[in-house]
Amino acid sequence: MSEGFATLSFERQVAAPVETAWAAWTAPAARAVWASPAPSVTVEFVEADTRVGGREVSLCKVEGQPDTRCEAGWLVLHPLVRSVNSELISSDGVTQSAALVTASFSGAGEQSRVAVTVQLASLAEDMEAGYREGFVAGLENLAGVAERTMVLQRVIKAPRDIVWGAWFNPETLPQWWGPDGFSCRTERIDLRQGGEWVFDMIGPDGTVYPNHHQYGEVRDGERIGYALLWGENGPKHADAWVSFEDEDGETKVTLGMVFSSSAEFQQARGFGAIELGMQTLGKLARIVGAP
Repeated sequence: MSEGFATLSFERQVAAPVETAWAAWTAPAARAVWASPAPSVTVEFVEADTRVGGREVSLCKVEGQPDTRCEAGWLVLHPLVRSVNSELISSDGVTQSAALVTASFSGAGEQSRVAVTVQLASLAEDMEAGYREGFVAGLENLAGVAERTMVLQRVIKAPRDIVWGAWFNPETLPQWWGPDGFSCRTERIDLRQGGEWVFDMIGPDGTVYPNHHQYGEVRDGERIGYALLWGENGPKHADAWVSFEDEDGETKVTLGMVFSSSAEFQQARGFGAIELGMQTLGKLARIVGAP
């Protein structure tokens, strides 16, 4: 360390495709799962806008200590390749450090690599040791989250406002949600941040699958973050998000799910969750009149 400045480097292999590692790094719903560096630390996301020029604000809470505030600004987002963000750490209104964080991604098949460089300026106190500890733990957590994350994408030949309107609409959502041959029976539905959808999915053979979606984040026309529970107020089996992006007059829909455990992820994949999820996105396309 020289005059409060340091350059730190970290690297982690991830047993997941680079598309999944990128999603785990950038999607707010996934970041909220892996961000805590230790079980004693609770991370609360106050704001999350993952786009160039967007800001992310989080609070690290440890019992008996002042909250640590992290304010990040996204400077570069080159999907599947590189992200760059600024980062200010403060406590009790005093700035502790400023940093520039560059993350690079590479990989092939089911393996990927995440390399992170942090250019750190410690201000109120020496932050190097804390940064080293935090990023080692964070990348370890990231790898674990990526290995139980499922990401599905489909480009739908319809404008973004039309696709969003079919998804975040209490009349249309139950009409298309679920794989081919499945139907939904709604108990109650309240589509807003802090709202919920309690419903049964009914399979082609009549099997009933109780579901409860709890909406924690809604960015109108852009992104929804929600928890998936097994039945009303039941155990959580995944943290999920869906994003909507313009693509030459069409809409790229990305549906991501971080399963609560590796066992649940493997069970879902073995059950055909990827294929069934793509069928669900196909039904979304059909309801907006897209082929």
